[in-house]
Formats: sequence, structure tokens, C-alpha cells
Amino acid sequence: MSLLEVVDVDVLYGNVRAIQGVSLCVEAGQIVTLIGANGAGKSTTLNAISGVLPISRGAIRFKGQLISGLASHGIVRLGISQVPEGRRIFGKLTVSENISLGSFVRNDWHEIQQDRERVLELFPRLRERLRQTAGTLSGGEQQMLAMARALVARPALILLDEPSMGLAPMLVEQVFEIIKEINRQGVTILLVEQNAFAALEIADQAYVLASGAISLTGSGAELLRHEQVISAYLGEG
Repeated sequence: MSLLEVVDVDVLYGNVRAIQGVSLCVEAGQIVTLIGANGAGKSTTLNAISGVLPISRGAIRFKGQLISGLASHGIVRLGISQVPEGRRIFGKLTVSENISLGSFVRNDWHEIQQDRERVLELFPRLRERLRQTAGTLSGGEQQMLAMARALVARPALILLDEPSMGLAPMLVEQVFEIIKEINRQGVTILLVEQNAFAALEIADQAYVLASGAISLTGSGAELLRHEQVISAYLGEG
């Protein structure tokens, strides 16, 4: 049984199908990436999994349980956290308060404190800025904060939506190293990313989404060598 199964899913925006017949699997312990052009339906797919958007057809299962139709907070309680595109931190709250919001579904206070300490070890820059207003952080620091907030929920699966967007190349490299470390610590990751090369380099499994439908699938290494992927997303040669 896969950790996450998305089976023949459609999502509508009015009368327009944003995604159609999307099916994918994520096994426990994997990094799985979903790449594609702007408007292909990548974020829509993540938002359908997390319950932000309703599906019009198909099924989504997590640990064998049907979750399509559940409210987002219920899905978080089951073990799925999302780091949304654009970070969506609470700019007027402090770094510490933003991290605390990630644990709103939990009541195991002592373990929450242990998880807070764990994420501050992972993101030492945030420890230095706990009392700072989150809106005054740099783009890279805000991305770290959004990831830290998701981790404090203690998820089995994290949905990462465009974590490198708007970051300098040096910070992009740092963010991808952090993604690999989160995975090494036992968290499964479903990654949506415009930087196809960086995403495929770390992916166990990859899917290409085109015009709302899956057009290719394979291991990250296989798609890095695939002629169509090279031409469309990696640049000729």
C-alpha cells in the first residue's frame, strides 16, 4: 500500500478542468517531484491533496484511508502538511508565533517542544530571529519559516510547492539540501518545483504534468535523461 495514492482525479475551476485524470503514487520515505510549465496544474494537484480544493472525480487515499472530501485541518491531523507557494507566513506575527501555529492540531506539549527544538536545529537562522516579526525576514528566511511551521505538525508527508521561487542560486542550493535532510529524518516529500533540474536530481520518482494531465513518469534519473524533458524543461544540451 502506497503512503499516498491519487487516482484519476479531476479538479474544476467553474467549467474548466484544471487537472484531468491525474494519478500518482508516493511511497513512504520517497522524494517524489511533479514538474511542468506554469499553469500545468501542479499547485492545483497539491491543493486537491491537502483539501484546499474539492475534486470533481477520482479518489485520494492516504495510508489507505480515503481523504478526498475531508476538511484541510482533518487532513493535517492525519499527517499531511503543506508548504504553499509564496510561503504564506503570517507577516505581523513573530517567527516563534509562526512556528507555534504549525502545532495547532496537537496537544502533546512536551513533544511539541522537542519538535520545535528539532526544527530550530535544522534552521539555526530562525533561532536567531525568534522574536523578529516574520514579515521582515528575507525571502530565504521566510521559506525556511514556512517549512519549519509545517514540520512542527509532525507530518508523515510534506507537500512542498515551489520552495525555490524567487531565491538566489546560493539559497536555492541550501533549500534543496534542507529538503534532503528532512527526507533523511523520515519525512516523505511530494515536491512541486519550477527548477526541474534541481528537483529531478533529488527525486526517487517524478511525474511531468502538461495541460492538466500526467504526460510522463519515471525515476528522477530517468527523466533527467529523457529527450522530451531535456528539451522542454532543462534546455537543449
